[in-house]
Amino acid sequence: GREAITRFYVLRRFQKYTLVKACLLTGRTHQIRVHFAHIKHGIVGDPLYTSGKNPFSLTSQALHACLLGFKHPRSGKYMEFHSPTPQYLEHIIHELEKSSN
Repeated sequence: GREAITRFYVLRRFQKYTLVKACLLTGRTHQIRVHFAHIKHGIVGDPLYTSGKNPFSLTSQALHACLLGFKHPRSGKYMEFHSPTPQYLEHIIHELEKSSN
């Protein structure tokens, strides 16, 4: 396979879950999901690379791209896009914080 690099940083630890920031230095298919499954810390809601347990009844993986940046393919200009954390993920984080106290 081709090289794939993901750096991750622990933001908060909960009783059974950890909130992390993942920074992709490469862009491979399923990169985050594969890397976290490899270290035995699968993504909540991921039916392909984890046990399939979904305690929060998500319809997708608990992943959110808060920042995307790339060079435009025609102009070569660097472009960057920000997106706030979706409300349903904020709700899960809030519930985890409540149960950790």
